Amino acid sequence: MKNSTYAVIAAKNEAKHISAVVKDTKKYVNKVIVVDDGSSDNTSEKAKEAGAIVLQHLVNLGKGAATKTGCEYAISKGAETIVFLDADGQHEPKDIIKFKEKLKEKDIVFGIRKRNKHMPAVLKLGNWFLNKAANSLYGIDVPDTQCGFRAFKTKIYKKIRWKSPDYSMESEMIANVGKKRLKYSFVPISTIYSDRYKGTTIIDGAKIVVDMVWWKLSR
Repeated sequence: MKNSTYAVIAAKNEAKHISAVVKDTKKYVNKVIVVDDGSSDNTSEKAKEAGAIVLQHLVNLGKGAATKTGCEYAISKGAETIVFLDADGQHEPKDIIKFKEKLKEKDIVFGIRKRNKHMPAVLKLGNWFLNKAANSLYGIDVPDTQCGFRAFKTKIYKKIRWKSPDYSMESEMIANVGKKRLKYSFVPISTIYSDRYKGTTIIDGAKIVVDMVWWKLSR
C-alpha cells in the first residue's frame, strides 16, 4: 500500500479506553496495531472488536518491548510511516494530521504536550530535567522527551531502534536521533488526563538519566 501509515499502540489493561482510541485512530491511518502487553483484562478483545490488528505478549515485557513488536510487524507488512500513541485516551488521534504534514520534510516528529493546570507537577519538572540532559549529552532539543505521541519514517527505524524494554525507550529514541543527526521536528498536541497519572515516575526519570549517560559512553 503506497504511503501506508500504521499506528502502533502499546496497551496493558486498557479495556476501558482502547475501543474508542482504535476507532478514532483508524480515521487517520491505514492500519492500527495494538500490542497487548500482558493484560489481565479484555483489552485484546476490545481492540479486535474495534478493528485493530492485535499482537499479544503473554507476560508484561514493558512499553519499549511492546512498541518494538508493533514496529517490526508494521514494517514487515510494508508500512512507510509509523505513529505511536498511548492506549489510555490521553492523545487526540486527529493530531496525526499534523505529524503527517511535518514528516514530509523530516525523518521523525515528536509530540509536545501543551502545559496546562491538569499536567502533573512531577511531569513538568521531569520533562525539563530530561530535556536538559538530552540536549547536553546528544545536542538534541526536544521540549517534551517523554511524550509517547510521535511519528517517523520506517526507513530510519534501524537508526533509532532501541534496546530499552521500558519507558526509557522514548529517551533512547531521542538519543539515537541526536547521534545519527536525523532531521526532526515537533508539533504541539492536546493531552487529556482522564485517569491518575500513569507515566514516568521520579525513579523512572533518574534511571533514564543514568541510561542516557551509559548510552553516550558505551556506544
